[in-house]
Amino acid sequence: MKKKDSRAGGEEKEAGDERVRKSKKAVIAAALQLLGEHGLGGVSVDEVSKRSGVAKTTIYRHWPNREALLVDACSAMGSKPEAPDTGSFKGDLLLLVTHMATRLRSDRWAGILPSVIDAAERDPQLAAVHTRLHAGFMAPLYSVIERATAKGELPKDTDASEVVASVVGPLFYRRWFSRQPLDEAFVKAIVKNMTDRVAGRSRQQR
Repeated sequence: MKKKDSRAGGEEKEAGDERVRKSKKAVIAAALQLLGEHGLGGVSVDEVSKRSGVAKTTIYRHWPNREALLVDACSAMGSKPEAPDTGSFKGDLLLLVTHMATRLRSDRWAGILPSVIDAAERDPQLAAVHTRLHAGFMAPLYSVIERATAKGELPKDTDASEVVASVVGPLFYRRWFSRQPLDEAFVKAIVKNMTDRVAGRSRQQR
């Protein structure tokens, strides 16, 4: 009886894994192209299959439905920042707000996000996609706020969601409404306003 060559089996598995990686990469790339061209409504499994050259059956093996594919595609729009640790809340906040402003100025994510928000207003499943994406992008900011509260840099009764809205709101307003520059001076003004508010509340509680 011939012995099975384990090396051959390993090589076959590696080749299979590489094919899976390539097909998934092609599908995500096609979905991102469609998002950029047509917004969320222009992404269907049929169109992604045509654009990527990957069979629909293969796409459904990797993603159970369109929404799962959209989550992965939107998540690939840009890397999420790690929560920085400069040693101070002000330093951490400055890094995060600077990163957000840079992405809003130049990232593909900024052009696609409005269509995600618009679609989420009418489709509960896409609303869930938007909620998950938003939570992921805002997670580093929440981590920084939580750490600053634990260290006593922020009052113990700080409402993290209020801080996030106060920081992110002005960025979104300038990007999509007033269309004024998201420059370094504006970023520093956001951080200063927030840290001044925190300092004022801390003095009142003493």
